[in-house]
Amino acid sequence: MTESLVKVIMKGDEPVNVPAYFISKHEGFIGSIKTFIEDFVVTEIDINGQKVKTGQAVQTAGCTSSEENQTNKELKENLYCSSSQDADVSSDWGSGSDTPLPALGSFDLDVILGPSVSEDLEQFVMTLREKRPSGPELSLGSFSDKHQRANVHRAVRHRFPFLLTVTIQPEIRVREDPDYRELARLVREEEAEDFFRFIDAKVRGSSYTFGPDDSKEHRTAVHHFLNRRFGKLVETKSFSSQGRTSISVRLREHGKPKKRTAEERKEEDIYTAFTLCKENLETLEAISYMAATLGVLPSDFTYAGIKDKRAVTYQSMVVKKVSPQRLKEKAAEFEKRGMRLSQIRSVNEPLKLGRLRGNHFDLVVRNLRPHGASDERLSGADRDTRLAALVKEAVENRRGFVNYYGPQRFGSGQSVLSDRVGLALLKEDMVNAVRLFFSPEDSDDPHSLAKRHFLQTDNPKESLALMPLSKPRERLMLRALNRYGTGPDGCVQAWLSLPHSIRVFYPHAYCSRVWNDAAAHRLSAMGLGVRQGDLVWTQTGQNRTEDAGEIISPQIHVVTREEEQAGVYALEQVLLPMPGNSVKYPENAMRAWYQERLAGDGLAESRFRVSSLKLNLPGCYRPLLAVPHNLSYQLHRAACGHGAKKQESDPESLALSLNFDLDSSCYATICLREIMKCET
Repeated sequence: MTESLVKVIMKGDEPVNVPAYFISKHEGFIGSIKTFIEDFVVTEIDINGQKVKTGQAVQTAGCTSSEENQTNKELKENLYCSSSQDADVSSDWGSGSDTPLPALGSFDLDVILGPSVSEDLEQFVMTLREKRPSGPELSLGSFSDKHQRANVHRAVRHRFPFLLTVTIQPEIRVREDPDYRELARLVREEEAEDFFRFIDAKVRGSSYTFGPDDSKEHRTAVHHFLNRRFGKLVETKSFSSQGRTSISVRLREHGKPKKRTAEERKEEDIYTAFTLCKENLETLEAISYMAATLGVLPSDFTYAGIKDKRAVTYQSMVVKKVSPQRLKEKAAEFEKRGMRLSQIRSVNEPLKLGRLRGNHFDLVVRNLRPHGASDERLSGADRDTRLAALVKEAVENRRGFVNYYGPQRFGSGQSVLSDRVGLALLKEDMVNAVRLFFSPEDSDDPHSLAKRHFLQTDNPKESLALMPLSKPRERLMLRALNRYGTGPDGCVQAWLSLPHSIRVFYPHAYCSRVWNDAAAHRLSAMGLGVRQGDLVWTQTGQNRTEDAGEIISPQIHVVTREEEQAGVYALEQVLLPMPGNSVKYPENAMRAWYQERLAGDGLAESRFRVSSLKLNLPGCYRPLLAVPHNLSYQLHRAACGHGAKKQESDPESLALSLNFDLDSSCYATICLREIMKCET
């Protein structure tokens, strides 16, 4: 087998984020992608291999399907995971340009209450925290819709478990919970908050354990308080472990749950499925807007994967506690924000993240040009003939592409990439991780100004006032830093203020970077053949688990010398591990490469756990190569484009329409890069 071209693509004097090892030898061509929003159309493929039905929208407008195209974005990142625990860890951030993050939990008070009331609530909490005299309660305003009231109660209690929310219809007021204050005198405030969240969740049979307490007298006081205030809900006991004694609290199994009204039971059991078409909108931004409009929480929405922002995308969703009729009534409001709903119907259960086969792409590459300078001098029919030959050679290559994570996986265009933040977290350097997170871009936009102010002043309160409301991650962290301080412990609390799925994104970005570099080294140093000691996947496709590609560890096979000589396996079966604590590494030169790489980054002894942030990275396996399916193409004349919208006066040049399917977690931009032999 002929060795192929190794090429590192440069932008200016710096290499791009993703190494470029091309496995085919065609020449390629140059072109422009994502010139217009409708140049990227993504349609989700469900677990049964069917594209989601788009159908007739409830109201026509907004998103319109185009004959032209897209690249994608997926939240389930590693096709092959060694453990189901990796579901949170392995979240692929897709193949589009903008990389949305997983939902910031369900409780964005700026959205639910509005910025002004949210700020008043923050100030009210600060006065309580600083033990300054304050009014006995704060009004959050009037909410005529009961769904909105429920949303407010849950959001406030989750963010501030030490507050009581009281409804005096239609007004909601908050005041300090005296039970919380009494418990906070007996245990640490963090423990008191966690305990009240545990009580609010009311997961029957669950338990909560306080930190070790060697004072029997003090433990007795805690027992007495818990039994006096929560005895009908919980039972408490002390237990010893490794010479230390702690108090465990368990929700009573036999306690009668609060009776729900017939209406509440009916609402809780409602699941409504629909197809969402969105345009130039992040998936999670769309969910936040729909949740606020419907008076439910973002967590009441479920989906199989996150889609690109700069695109027209179609995906399945399910919303809980909203009837089909109510969803249809709100369709016109959603259209104003670039969302179109269709295929609205009742279903029996939510969607599961990662439960999809992949995505279908309809892409347009405009302004096609040859790579060679001599070809640039061609004109008219000769130029078109030359381009047609280049495109035919490139597109009809059936070898696939190296299955790299795309540059957006690492925060394309950011001054500090996500993998650097992840490395700092894995080294448990929390202060440096926070400062890297707040590294500003080289611009004067409000987001960068707020970040720059924090790094220069170390003042999270002033930086929070400058931070745009559209940046919920940064605002959550600044609130926590303002509350707990900017030292190591405060920075831990700042990271803990983010949902687990976001915290784990950063160390996983680092592991993705290592995988990319490992793939490039494996191919450049060991060639395109299957070598002794390589890891291969021996399980047939129909035996995969339903979550689009997970495999069971015993199916990972180490290639023997005899198998290499006999050519038993193909390169398409070779896997490389993502670093973690539950994966095996190749039994050849790649094992030493991994060891040297991790040691060079200061992770030689890493267990890939960050206990203080409740992060565990078991690792997983990712195929070295990926192949597009059902690929078709067409050359045609189209506008070159110089802006976000097409104009009739735009000059026309040769353009390429591409249509193909990719498995979940594969990046269409990387596929295009192999076809075009240039950075996309």
